Formats: sequence, structure tokens, C-alpha cells
Amino acid sequence: MYPALAVLQAIKDSADVLWIGGEGGMEAQLVSRSGIPFRTIPAAGVHGIGLWTLPGNLWQLSRGVFASRRILREFDPDVLFFTGGYVAVPMALAGWKVPSLLYVPDIEPGLALNTLARFADKIAVTADDSLQYFTRPEHITLTGYPVRADLARWTRQAARKELALSEEGPVLLVSGGSKGARSINTAVMAALPALVEAAQIIHITGELDWPNVQEKAKELFKDALQQSSPTGIPAIRTSRYQAYPYLHEQIGAALAAADLAISRAGASTLGEYPLFGLPAVLVPYPHAWRYQKVNAGYLVQHGAAVMLEDESLLDKLLPAIKDLLNQPQKLAAMRAAMQQLSHPDAAAQIGGQILSLCPDEEKRP
Repeated sequence: MYPALAVLQAIKDSADVLWIGGEGGMEAQLVSRSGIPFRTIPAAGVHGIGLWTLPGNLWQLSRGVFASRRILREFDPDVLFFTGGYVAVPMALAGWKVPSLLYVPDIEPGLALNTLARFADKIAVTADDSLQYFTRPEHITLTGYPVRADLARWTRQAARKELALSEEGPVLLVSGGSKGARSINTAVMAALPALVEAAQIIHITGELDWPNVQEKAKELFKDALQQSSPTGIPAIRTSRYQAYPYLHEQIGAALAAADLAISRAGASTLGEYPLFGLPAVLVPYPHAWRYQKVNAGYLVQHGAAVMLEDESLLDKLLPAIKDLLNQPQKLAAMRAAMQQLSHPDAAAQIGGQILSLCPDEEKRP
């Protein structure tokens, strides 16, 4: 969702846009906040599900195709832009005659993205390593991962001031995504007394674990204050530790302020961490397709991150963090390696590719 928003932000003055999402999906609120018109279609996956579920999902897919056809007749788009997910498949089937661009956020595309690639006139990828997964290299452009323009406005000094962090000493960012990463949160809270001695900590817990983290923080820290961030998000703050269920506008500040991150290895790590040159300890989510492990392996291979297995976190997380924080030269080398992977103009590049497919000459870059 965020890569698509970044691209649409880059072309907002050059095109009329309609966003298509799944029924009951999470993106409606964020897309609407961005001022983009939003419609939904029925959609469901058909890969890796049980036989009892398959007929219902195929029916949902058929309904999604018919709903997509109605939207295409009403909106009459010049170009379709896909960033993956099974919700895009009905629209791709219905709009196979409309020029389209597919952006592949992760290094390795999943089944939905491979399906969409058959329809796409152009494909944009985050890294060269993705080329091996496609059969039409002449259609592929390396653009990097598009990040929101507002992220880059944060400097380290301004970010630390915004988050009331000391200018001195390292800052550790812990992030589990919007829903959270329970194993990461559990390991961090278990090691928290030792971690706060080594670094100031920004902990983005995800909404599911927020109540548990709140209670644990109150038990551990006598100076814990429950309050709200400047944007109204609930927060727990102490002199060395601050936690939030999520961050939106201030996520750029958290990334800019940090010296080291701990997180899953979703596609955003391939764009946001390089933008800020932020070294990372990556913990791929173990209960899904291997794409997070491939993402993490790519960053490790380039010397920008280290990887830990999910099942080893309780034993290995604290030693790994201490090892990195105690080796400033190694951390600096990882920071430089991460910065080498940055593509700050990715959103503009993808936007230009989209507009180049438009038959209206005035909309071409």
C-alpha cells in the first residue's frame, strides 16, 4: 500500500486516480486520508487453501472480475498500476486490454505477482535479484522501492528533538509493523532492562500487543508515563524507553533518529532502511512464504544487516544487539552499505513509467 501511495503522490498533478481495494481491507482509511478516491471489489486467494475453501474463493474471484468490469466502464482508465496481492487479480483479468505496469516490492514475487506479470506491459522491481524470477527481462526496469516523500524531510537532529531523545548515545528502533510481531515484542520486553542500559529505545509494538507492552513497561519503569504523541497516538514514555502501538506521520522521525533497527523483513525494509542508511537486525516471519527470508538475505549479502531466526530470538537478540552497538566501526560499515542500496527517486521513476503508457501525449513525462 505505501509504495503505491508514494508513486501516486509523485504523479498526483499529472493524472486522475482511482484506488481499488478489497472488501473489508485495511487500506481504505489510509487511502482516504490521502485524498484518493477509493472503491472496493470482492477478492480471495486460490493458492495454498483447503479444498473446502476453494469453491467459495473462486466464486469471490468471479464476483471480483464482474465488479472490476463495471468500474472499468465507469472510470475508463488509460493505465492500470498494480503492486501485488490477490485483490489485483480480478482487475487484471477484467482489464487485460488496458496498458498496465506492475511493481514488485519484494525480491521474490509471490504467486499473485507472477500471475499479474503475464498481463503487465511493464514491470518495475526493487532490486536486480528479482530479474531471475521473470521470463521477460526486456519488460523490466530496476527502480528501487518507492518511499513517501515526507519521510526524507527528517534530519537526525530534528527527529531526535521531535521524539524527545537525547543527542548523545545510540537509539534502537524496534518495529513489528502495524499489527505487530509477537516474538520480537516478547524478546525485547524480556531483555528490556539490559537494552535500556545500552541504548535509547523507540518501540513500535503493533496494535495487537500494545496492551501487554503497556502493562509490562509500567511494571519495569517507575518513571513510565502514559500519554499521547503530538499526533494523538497513545504512548508510554520513560527517560530511556518510549513505546507506541503505531506511528504514521512520525515514522520518518523514528527512522531518522535510530542507529539500529530490529524488525521483520517485509518489503519496506528494502526501501526505508536504505533511505536512512539504517542498519538492521532482521527476523523474517516464519509462518508465511519465504519472501521475508529472501529480502533479509539480500540485505545481509550486501553487508547492511544481520539475520536472526524467529525461534532463536529469546537467546540471541540481546547478544546480537550488544555486539553491534559495541562495534561502532562495524555499524558504520553497515550504514554505508545500506545507503548504497537507496533509490530515492524510485517513486518518480515508476510514476514516469506509468505516464509513458498513457496514450494522452500531454500526460507523458
